[in-house]
Amino acid sequence: MRFFLLCAVAAFGQDVAKLSWMAGSWTGTRGRASIEEHWTQPNGNAMLAVSKTVVGGKMVEFEFLRVVVKDGAIVYAAQPGGRPATDFKLTSSTDNEAVFENPSHDFPKLIRYKRDGDNLTASIEGNGKKIEFQFKRSTP
Repeated sequence: MRFFLLCAVAAFGQDVAKLSWMAGSWTGTRGRASIEEHWTQPNGNAMLAVSKTVVGGKMVEFEFLRVVVKDGAIVYAAQPGGRPATDFKLTSSTDNEAVFENPSHDFPKLIRYKRDGDNLTASIEGNGKKIEFQFKRSTP
């Protein structure tokens, strides 16, 4: 199975533009939290994003995100709270789903994005836990 995934990523190449389906403004809720994620269109073989979580009218979390080519691989770099980036390598992708992994990270070890029309699901997984975020396309 791992060999198949590596072949799929090799066939995908190093073109971030193939993840353009992630671009746009997305909003969702999780309990009392309102969550926004805004992804730029790919340009310069990179995509940038910012995420914000609001509870009771107050921002409680934020994150800077980017998808870039690094050391010959497509990488999702996450900076929760503006901390130094943690890289997750693209290990699997289709026309509407991307999986990024970093097995040595504490949590998450896997980040998955999947789009279905105007719906985007982002999930983080690892150590027997999985957290899903459901987003709908919104206007910026």
